[in-house]
Amino acid sequence: QVQLVESGGGSVQAGGSLRLSCAASGYTFTTYSTNCMAWFRQGPGQEREGVAAIASNGGTYYADSVKGRFSISKENAKNTMYLEMNRLEPEDTAVYYCAAVGVRCDFLGSTWRRSDRFTYWGQGTQVTVSS
Repeated sequence: QVQLVESGGGSVQAGGSLRLSCAASGYTFTTYSTNCMAWFRQGPGQEREGVAAIASNGGTYYADSVKGRFSISKENAKNTMYLEMNRLEPEDTAVYYCAAVGVRCDFLGSTWRRSDRFTYWGQGTQVTVSS
C-alpha cells in the first residue's frame, strides 16, 4: 500500500522560503525504478496544477511560473522528496500535494502537469504567502 505524507507547509511573507517534504512508504525511489514523482498545488477556486516533477534518474521538470525559484530533489535512501521554495509570492499560496505514478516522467511529456496522470497522492500541506 503506497502512502505519501507531506510536511513543511506554513505561513511566510513574500520573498521568504519554505521547504516541503514528502515521505513515501510502499513506494520505491531507487534510481532504476520506473516512476515519476511530482509536486502539485491547488489554490482557492483553481484547478490542481503540477509545479515540479522529478524522474527516477534525477531529471527535473518545472512549471514556468516557478522556474528559478523552486527546486525539486529526492533522497532515495530516505524515500523522501523535497520542494525548496524561494522568493515566494502571494500567488504561490495553495495546498501543495505530493504525487507519484509508475511511469517515467519523459513518457508523460508535457502532460506531467495534469493531475489525472498521477496515481498516488498525499493529503496536502497548506502554504500561505502574505504580501
